[in-house]
Amino acid sequence: MKRIIKKVAVLGSGVMGSRIACHFANIGVQVLLLDIVPKELTPDEEKKGLTLESKAVRNRIVDSSLKAAITSNPSPLYRKSDASLIQTGNFEDNMKDIATADWTIEVVVENLKIKKIVYDQVEQHRKPGTLISSNTSGIPIHMMLEGRSDDFKKHFCGTHFFNPPRYLKLLEIIPTPETDPAIVDFLMHYGDLYLGKTTVLAKDTPAFIANRVGIYAIMQGLQVMNKLGLNVDEVDRISGPIIGRPKSATFRTLDVVGLDTLANVANGLYQTGEKDESRELFQLPGYLQKMVENKWLGDKTGQGFYKKTKDAKGKTEILTLDLNTLEYGPKQKAKFQSLEVLKPIEDLKKRVKTFSGQSDKAAQFFNESLYGLFQYVSNRIPEISDELYRIDDAMRAGFGWELGPFEYWDAIGAREGVQRMIENGYQPAAWVEEMLNKGKESFYIVQDGQRRYYDIQSKAYKAIPGAENFIILENLRGNNVIWKNTGATITDLGDGILNVEFHTKMNTMGGDVIMALNKGIDLAEKDFRGLVVGNQGANFSAGANVGLIYMYALDQDYDELNMIIRQFQNTMMRMRYSAIPVVGAPHGLTLGGGCELNLHVDHIQAAAETYMGLVEFGVGLIPGGGGTKEMTLRAADMYADGDIEYNDLKNVFLNIGMAKVSTSAKEAVDLGFMRKSDGITINSNRLIADAKAQAILLAEAGYTKPVQRTNIKVQGKGALGMFLTGANAMFTGRYMSEHDLKISQKLAYVMCGGDLSAPTEVSEQYLLDLEREAFLSLTGERKTLERIQSILTTGKPLRN
Repeated sequence: MKRIIKKVAVLGSGVMGSRIACHFANIGVQVLLLDIVPKELTPDEEKKGLTLESKAVRNRIVDSSLKAAITSNPSPLYRKSDASLIQTGNFEDNMKDIATADWTIEVVVENLKIKKIVYDQVEQHRKPGTLISSNTSGIPIHMMLEGRSDDFKKHFCGTHFFNPPRYLKLLEIIPTPETDPAIVDFLMHYGDLYLGKTTVLAKDTPAFIANRVGIYAIMQGLQVMNKLGLNVDEVDRISGPIIGRPKSATFRTLDVVGLDTLANVANGLYQTGEKDESRELFQLPGYLQKMVENKWLGDKTGQGFYKKTKDAKGKTEILTLDLNTLEYGPKQKAKFQSLEVLKPIEDLKKRVKTFSGQSDKAAQFFNESLYGLFQYVSNRIPEISDELYRIDDAMRAGFGWELGPFEYWDAIGAREGVQRMIENGYQPAAWVEEMLNKGKESFYIVQDGQRRYYDIQSKAYKAIPGAENFIILENLRGNNVIWKNTGATITDLGDGILNVEFHTKMNTMGGDVIMALNKGIDLAEKDFRGLVVGNQGANFSAGANVGLIYMYALDQDYDELNMIIRQFQNTMMRMRYSAIPVVGAPHGLTLGGGCELNLHVDHIQAAAETYMGLVEFGVGLIPGGGGTKEMTLRAADMYADGDIEYNDLKNVFLNIGMAKVSTSAKEAVDLGFMRKSDGITINSNRLIADAKAQAILLAEAGYTKPVQRTNIKVQGKGALGMFLTGANAMFTGRYMSEHDLKISQKLAYVMCGGDLSAPTEVSEQYLLDLEREAFLSLTGERKTLERIQSILTTGKPLRN
């Protein structure tokens, strides 16, 4: 049966329900969002003369919840206008409308009795054959089926989204014995392709997979922390990005999630964990129990493990809780020798291996936390999952870990990990030692460019189902690398398509990257049929290497600087005017030079979470790698029937001058950094594969090398005068600094075509020369150098 999701009904508009509704709106699906009817009027409603029968009152809860979601930061929507796809209502007046929905998702309070009442209503109105699921995180899925019809049972399962649904990629699919396998297959596929999720098939066991393992890891960490006498600041320093975990590490994460949530899940695991060998670990420590009693629940109550306050001078200060005294004090600088050793190691797996070999308290904490984790996850198979890769997928997608438990184990070494565990009193499951005894030395291997996992039942390595839809660059580096230098790698993706991948810090673009881009085009034009520029780092590119610009500008070596900028511009033009199609695959931060590169490719295939912008204004410059030229060209192409239109040019000018960065790929289209014809990939795991497919499509359509433009209409002094007047007014009103005024004047001069008395058609090269001249002149400004120095030393520009 072909199943299409055109409309979704979400029952319950709390934090999760409203944000699940927003994420479906993100992908263009109509949503009906319902909640309960209020039982009494608010004072404000009474003043307005409203009654309990007024629609505004009856929909007050759902409307206020949706409004809170839409205005929250970060936003659950790719762009605010998508909220128009969400229709609100209430259970009493609008439950009948779920008959028009293809999928009904229940997200009401975690109370089985209440859920069953809701399901009674759903049974009355739901169209047979449509999907019905629950977002529960704690109630066994099978317990919800009591008294339900056969059709309901067949089409029902758990769909556990993680909060916030837009940003956390995990979607656990939890079927019951009654669920039609075709429904499970559909949801696994739909969640991956359309919702951009890592869909993980989970069993109907307490807390499913991610929360079961994640809460264990937290509670084990608390125990080891107490054993070693570490404090909150020290543990957060150890358990954050240095080991591939989120910046919020352990305690900041708990403050954000809420200590009541931790307590509820931990208590639930203790109560239902009769067969769990680590059951006692889920009992809350005394200090945690006391914090819950005191309502020190984290951000939601204003204090938890951390507390934000103001000092005597009114400056914001973050205090840290002493778990021994339950008193707050100043944050402490956590220093460990082992962490200093790790700083220069970029590769996470090598960092993990090195850290594990250290001996100070930080390394002891890291190792013992992992040993407990290894024991726990190996014992959870087959209880929570038959396959080990699902546990790793769940932890990466649900908790933001860069490596899953078995991947950490492989980084240390499977055999070495077992030896150390046993030495420290931990015991892996029997199947692990059986695996090693059979000569299988790791949980994962790469074979023929494809990652395989150790399957416990067959005692052999198997391909991960669905992995054929993804291209993992790391898996291709063994045999498919065509060329590389210290900053980039060119890889053969197959089917005549090459990929250029950056390897610099934050994937900034310097000489090595520029060389690789040119080499990639040379190779593709000679022996291949297309080129993708993409990587699978945290970000596409933070822009050009400003340290290099700073060095030459400080030495006043303007000839060398001119050559570097010209080379960058020429490389961007090669992206546009090569004989083969070039596809950009941006994701995450795509700033400055990274944005300029994508402005010049034939097609952008962007991840939905792409934050793109020309941010050079913030460091005292204008876009100098073709960005100013290209945005001027695009503004000119917006003019209708040759009429002079300043508004489009003004909007582009303001976007650059305000260093606007899109909050999503959809917003990048609105800001003009992407075209409507460019593509968006919701699941970033599919990005390189989708980009490759677009390159093939362009090649097979008979790609022809474009001709450089010579007909770009610029507005001359008429528009320039308008921009200069506006900038001077901003300066006079003290809305911008003197240096910002100077940058604005340079930007306006380039975008208006320089010193032209009337609107004129000019070439791309003409605008590039103006752009480069303006860029160079600004590098000679002391204020620009101060801003760049501030970026290099603090990561933040000065506002001077």
